[in-house]
Amino acid sequence: MTEIFENYEIKNDTTFKIGGRIEKAAFPKTINEFIELLQSKEYDMVFGGCSNVLFSSGCIDKKIIITKNINNYEINDNQIKVECGTKGPLVSKYAKDNALSGFEFLIGFPGTFGGMVTMNASAHNQSISDCFISARIYDLKNDKIVTLYKKDMQFNYRHSIISEGEYIVLDAIFELKKGNINDIEELMNRNIQFRKQHQPSLSFGNAGSIFKNPANDSAGRLLDLCNMKGQEEGGAKIYEKHANFIINYNNATSTDILTLMYKMYSKVREKYTIILKPEIKFVKGNIEQENKLWQIIQQENIHQIQK
Repeated sequence: MTEIFENYEIKNDTTFKIGGRIEKAAFPKTINEFIELLQSKEYDMVFGGCSNVLFSSGCIDKKIIITKNINNYEINDNQIKVECGTKGPLVSKYAKDNALSGFEFLIGFPGTFGGMVTMNASAHNQSISDCFISARIYDLKNDKIVTLYKKDMQFNYRHSIISEGEYIVLDAIFELKKGNINDIEELMNRNIQFRKQHQPSLSFGNAGSIFKNPANDSAGRLLDLCNMKGQEEGGAKIYEKHANFIINYNNATSTDILTLMYKMYSKVREKYTIILKPEIKFVKGNIEQENKLWQIIQQENIHQIQK
């Protein structure tokens, strides 16, 4: 049965370990419960593992659904069907145990499949779209369940038709390739070692890459050239090994994070005239300062910025 909480403190549900109190949070345990919540039209936003999102440290006047308890998956020959709240590493290991290749890149991903399909998650020359077959989707506009196939998804870098806001992923089917368990495990271990060497552990709160890579370049490279590594704001710090990560190392607030993001965004814009676009999402609260920072970073008021 769906668990529902009012005035819910969200920070412990996020990988950033930051966030204030949400007006209402619902945790469905089945897809049918999830659909009932969506049909109620009461809720404003849907999240999975809250791994690429920054919630305001203030009061948040939103009603949200978190799907992390909808986490069943099953295998049928080369195909795996996965529910939206299932975490990537769990299915990556399951695929390996069944000698299936294609999900090795998910071994270090803290996110859930609903979000990973939505943003076409990728790493190490593998992506969700490579093995995607279809997904059951809730169509918010028409209040019905539809099936979308790969040709319908408009997959691109960090984008799918789902990310445009009219659809919600319920579950998805992927077709993997038969492989050798030892080879699959070796690739997974290499991916884990790469993440350990270049990206912060989740023991330090973080939300993954802060900005998307601009065309034919790397956000991390540009930020490194701007000498952003190690810069601090309050309890937040730009990671010393990769300039496109911010870690919560000492009880950082959302304002700390957004202030650092603004500095990162501004430095690259001033030095290279390149506009970095945020990869993480921000859920606004009642702190006006950070809402203004986000407005600038999001380029929501371009004329004001160009004055």
